[in-house]
Formats: sequence, structure tokens, C-alpha cells
Amino acid sequence: MKSLPLHQLYKACVLKDLPFKTTRQLEPLAEIVGQNRAQEAVRFALAMPHGGYNVYAVGRNGLGKRTMMLRYLEHHVDTLQQSHDWCYVANFEEPRNPKLLKLPGGMGTQLKQDMEKLMTRLVKTIPQTFDSDSFLERSEQLKNDYGKRQEDELAKVAAQAKRKKVSLTVTTPGGYRLVAMNGDEPHTAESFQALTEEQRDKFEDSINKLEKKLRQALRKMADWEQEYADKQQALNQETLEGISGHQIDELVEKYREQPDVVTYLEAVRKDLVDNLDIFLEDDEEQAAIAWAALDKRMPRRYLINVLVHQKTNEVPVVVEDNPTYHNLFGYVENVTYKGTVFTDFSLIRAGSLHRANGGYLLMDAIKVLEQPFVWDGLKRALRSKSIQINSLERELTLSGTISIEPEAVPLNVKIVLFGDRETWMLLQEYDSEFAELFRVTADFENEMYRTEESQLLYAKFISSLVVEKKLLHCTNKAVARIIEHSARMADHQDRLSLHAADIANLLRESDFWARQAGAKLISEVHVERALESARYRSSRIRDQFYDSIRDGSTLVTTTGTCVGQVNALSVLSTGGFEFGLSNRVTASCYYGDGGVMDIERDVKLGGNIHSKGVMILSSWLASHFAVNDPMHLSASLTFEQNYGEVDGDSASLAELCALISALSGIPVRQDLAITGSVNQFGEVQPIGGVNEKVEGFYATCELKGGLTGSQGVIIPTTNVQNLMLDSEVVQAARAGRFAVYPVARVEEAITLLLGKPAGKADEKGRYPKQSVFGIIQQRLEKMREHERQEHARDDHKDPSIH
Repeated sequence: MKSLPLHQLYKACVLKDLPFKTTRQLEPLAEIVGQNRAQEAVRFALAMPHGGYNVYAVGRNGLGKRTMMLRYLEHHVDTLQQSHDWCYVANFEEPRNPKLLKLPGGMGTQLKQDMEKLMTRLVKTIPQTFDSDSFLERSEQLKNDYGKRQEDELAKVAAQAKRKKVSLTVTTPGGYRLVAMNGDEPHTAESFQALTEEQRDKFEDSINKLEKKLRQALRKMADWEQEYADKQQALNQETLEGISGHQIDELVEKYREQPDVVTYLEAVRKDLVDNLDIFLEDDEEQAAIAWAALDKRMPRRYLINVLVHQKTNEVPVVVEDNPTYHNLFGYVENVTYKGTVFTDFSLIRAGSLHRANGGYLLMDAIKVLEQPFVWDGLKRALRSKSIQINSLERELTLSGTISIEPEAVPLNVKIVLFGDRETWMLLQEYDSEFAELFRVTADFENEMYRTEESQLLYAKFISSLVVEKKLLHCTNKAVARIIEHSARMADHQDRLSLHAADIANLLRESDFWARQAGAKLISEVHVERALESARYRSSRIRDQFYDSIRDGSTLVTTTGTCVGQVNALSVLSTGGFEFGLSNRVTASCYYGDGGVMDIERDVKLGGNIHSKGVMILSSWLASHFAVNDPMHLSASLTFEQNYGEVDGDSASLAELCALISALSGIPVRQDLAITGSVNQFGEVQPIGGVNEKVEGFYATCELKGGLTGSQGVIIPTTNVQNLMLDSEVVQAARAGRFAVYPVARVEEAITLLLGKPAGKADEKGRYPKQSVFGIIQQRLEKMREHERQEHARDDHKDPSIH
């Protein structure tokens, strides 16, 4: 059987397929390479105007999901869309429910500045005007008029009382006394008692009548007082209108196309009159609260709280890296003043949902699910199409602290969640609303086909990474080496890995070594150096295993022959770094019922798939050697020096060869290692990690005294397409010192390992005598004959037979 030719061990990238000298000559890609399916899903979701078409981007970390989304949004978002500013303003009628203003992009800050200018002006001019002589004169005039009418009315009643010999005296404000007079002095109790009954009655009658008149006078005075207050209010309004009226009119004219703003400005005009004292009193409390809230010192009730400020015609794209409840839905801040917790509409703060409103919000699915209350809140907002700023503290505690309830913000946003497949499947399974709200799945590929066109596309992708990360440009040889490494990462000669993060890291490290060497471009030498450096950093544990092979602690034989002993190959992974190791699989035979005992399974070190592989071996053996008669040879199988769990069926071909050797007594070549899985029909099936396994046995041969020229590895034919071997192994194969053999059936592997043909059964099911299967057949027949003779002897001895 022939070993594989060199070109099948490693598929090099031919330079004529890369028609450029350096990546500087290439146009960087605007898109992410090879993700057409995901891109189409995103395009569809973003174009759908209906609710529920949010995107869940599925794929492992490092495939460039976020980069692709951001690039796609950058190039494909409709910038003609109208963006909006959202502002909260005071609700003068119901302070607990601040009002929401929706304004065209950029107008929110303009309105805020206009109101601040107005208030700064009013804070100066109102105290000056209301302290001016002309205002004080008019105000004094009103007061005097009211005072005179009050005095005149009381004087009229007093004059009537005097005529009736009764005195009217004013006590406290609003308190009056009517006292009967004895000449110039008021009557005492004794003097009043000394009067005749008729006189006393006359006084009492007069006082009762006067009381009625006094009450009428007081009612008139109360009406006048109200009239005075109204006149004073009208004077204030007139004066205020004189100062602020034209300025508010200017603002009304400026914002006439925004009815909500006009309504608010008219409300401000009315409220200014009712709250003049804010401007007239030097209010320390307002100043302290403004200081504590990091705001300007000005009347807080007329502030404009610009919640979200957008540039004109720019669709918001927000990436939220820390989606906590407050970061996402906004919150209301508090200010502590003199031990009292205080809040108002100007302390409402926006969340990412507010900032992304009218655009796109990108988040990591696991981070959203990890935060308490966020997932439910997000679904609620998407269903109701509004953002309600709820105080999380109020939801979590029983205390009913006074807080504000701002008007809900209408929500129109597309959400993109990034996550892995496991999270996506869990959400599909356990959250019935998930499929309704995230109707589009953008499924990211791990690999792409390797063709001449795709290699050039990959080169452009490398160019875009170089430009984006500001690295040195690459030569075409460096690009070819990166493409070859990408095929190795994809474990396939005709595939390229789309794991953008790994390629970006390789470019960064190559750039580092190029700069260290003072080079102007990244060449293949620097790429090789970066790969070597990364391998060296990660290979401590591998080297410990290699040391145990070198010093003989791990028993491995790479020369000679041995019965029932095969070099199988396994792959170990240590946090992203994988390497192959040689494992000794042994089989022993003994007289029994034909079963195969799997020691790994019996001691619970074998995983389910491994156990399945051994059961398939048993059925293969039975179908070949125990079709008509029982098999009187049992066997046991084990991985020598295995002290941990073993799983996977990639050693089942090695185990079968060890069994065949033990059953036939023919020794196995120790200079060959074997990997492959086998089915019940004896076909060899592909396995994973083929490159690491071949390199692992090559390294083992080197450690055990160097290459003899006869050593090699047997792999399934279906794995040949996965070979992208290390240059050292390829060099050894070129020199004829190491070989890789492909096998499609068990018989081929047995022929190679045992050095004899496996044998093919004739019509009667007989194998050639000198073939491996023929030798096993003869051995089993001898045992059956021996078994029959033993039975006949026992039957002859037993008298109960006759």
C-alpha cells in the first residue's frame, strides 16, 4: 500500500493565485468576509418595518459578529430618516408627572439654551423691575385705595355706633368689638347693671343692629380685599408681561411648528405670574439643590431636561456593554439637601434604549440575561413600544417613597443580541416570547470554501484588518502563509476559518515581530515567528508529556513488533492549544464466550461514545468469526497508562487491530501508529484532530531515538482532505523518513500493521490459510473441535445418558 504524496499532506497557497505584491495594492473589504447568510438575515430584519423583527446573531466569539453589524449599519443605514431629541419639562399642574417633548434632532439643546437665556434675563430683570419706583408707586396706590375704602366703611359704622352711644374698636386683624358707652368711658359691668332694664334692652338692640351692619361691612371689605389681590395680580402680570412677554412671544414664533413647545411656553407664561416669589426671594434652598445636582443656579421648574440629543439626520447606533437595569431603561437621580432626599424632572437620566430610540441597540445576550429584571423589562418595552422609567428600588422594596412618574417615551428600536448557540437554544426552549420578539436569526459561519476567488477575498479581508488596526502591510507570501494557517485552523485543505479574532491576533503579533526586526512590511518569516511564539507560550503541558516519553515514564515503542499491542493516537486540549499523543492500546485473549471486555468501561473511565465503539468491534468480530458457531475466545481491551476519562471512538480501529493481533498471534508493527473509527461493516470512518495526531506520533518517534525511515501513521482515507501538516513533518515525508497511509477498510489497516494480507472469504466463508483472518479461523476451529471432544468425553462418562 502506498503512502500519501507530498501535495496531499499540505495544500500550499500558490502565489499566482494572489495577483498583488503587498496588501497595500488591495481595496479593503467594507463587509465581513464569508458571512453572506448572516448579512442577508440582517438586511432583511433591518428593512422590515414591523415590530418583532429584532435580530439574534448566533455564533461563537471572535467571528466578527459585532464588527459586521457595526460596518453594515455604517454603510446601509438610511440617513434620510428624521432623528429626534427627547426632553422632559415640568408639568405645572401635576408636578409628579413630568411632560415629554419630542423635537426634531438638535432642537432640544436649542430650546434648553433659549430657556436658559430667558431665565437668566428674568432672574436679573424681575427683581429690578419689581423694586423700581414706578412699580412700587402703583402698588402703593392700589394698597392705599384699598386701605381708604376699608377705613371709610369702618368709619361709617363707627359714626352710626357713636350716635347710638356705642364704641367700635378694632382688636386683632379681622377682630372687632362693640362696647356700650357711659359718657366718654365704656360701661363697666356694675355701671351697666345699674341701668334700667329699658336702657339695657335699648343698648342690646342697638348693638345687635350694629353687629349686622358690621358684618355687612366686613363682607364688603373681604370682596374688596379679593379685588385688591386681583388688581395686584393683574399689575404683576402686566409688569411681568412688559418684561417677559415679548421674549416668550419670540420663542412661540420660533417654535410655532412644534405645538407641544408652544403649549409649554404658554404654560410657562402663566406659571411665572403665580411663582414670582422664586425670582424675588433670594432662595438659598434652590441654590443648594442646584449645587448638589451639578446644575446651573436658576429656577429649576423652568429648566429643560434634554434626555436624548441627536445630531440632525443621524440614525443612532448604540452598543451597550453593561446592560444593567438603569443603564438600559434610565433612572431618576436624587439629591440630598439638609437630610431630605429630593428629586424632580430635571434629575431624570436617559438609558441606552432612549439613546438608541429610532435606531439600533446592540448588546451581548448573556450579559442581558445575567442582569436581574433586565430581560423582562426589555421584553415589556418591546411589546408595549414604550420606555417607562420605573424606579427599581420601588419595585424591590415595600416602602412607598415619593418619587416622580415621568411620561412614557414611545419606543421604535431594532435590537441586535449577540450570543452563542446554546443561549439561543435555551431561550427558544424556555421563553415563549423570545421567538415572537426576535424573529430573525443571523447565523454566522465558522468556515468558508477555499477557492481562488475566496483566497483573494480573504486577502482583501486581511488588508481591511491591517488598515483598521493600523498595522504594517503584508507581502503576498505573508498573506499566503496566513491563508494556509487559516486552512489549518479550519482543519480542512479546502476550507478557510472565519474566526476573525484569531486572524487579527496573528496579524498583530506578526506586526510586532516585523517592527522588532525593523521591517517595513510583514513577510512570511514574521508570520512564522508569530505562530512559533504562540505555540511556545502554550506548550508547557505538552512538553511535560513529551518529557515523560523521553525518560521512559510513558511506555511507547516505535520500532519492532509486538502481539496485541498497537500505537493509537489521541488529542489533548489545554485551553485552546491542542496536541497529539501516542497511546498504547493492548488486547489479550483467553478461553471464553467470545465477548470483548472493555476495561475502560468497566472501571467507568470510558465515555459513552468510546463504549459504543467497542460494542461495534464486538459485533464486527462476531459477524466475521461467529456466524454459524460460537466463538470460544474472549478478549480484554485497555488503554495503557490512562488515568483519566477517555471518550470518542477514534481509537476503535486501533483497538480492533490489537484484538485481531491477539486473536491471530501475529505481531503488530510498532513503527506505525493508527487512528480511525470503524463501523459494523468494517468501513473506516473519519475522526477529528488528524493533524495533531500525525504530528504527535512524529514527535514521539523523534523522542524515542529519531526516525528510522519506516515509521508513519495510518489515517482514514476520508481524513486526507483535512491534512495541513507542520512543515517539519512534510520535510521528513519529502526525505522519505516518515509516511502517512490512508485506509478505507479494516482489512487494509490489518494488512499494513500485521504485514500479512487480511484475507477474503470464499463462497463457503473460508479465508485463505496464510491470511490473518484464515489463521484466526483455524485457531477458533481447533478450539471448537477441542470443545466438542470435551463434551463427547463428558457425555460418555455420564451414566445418566444411557
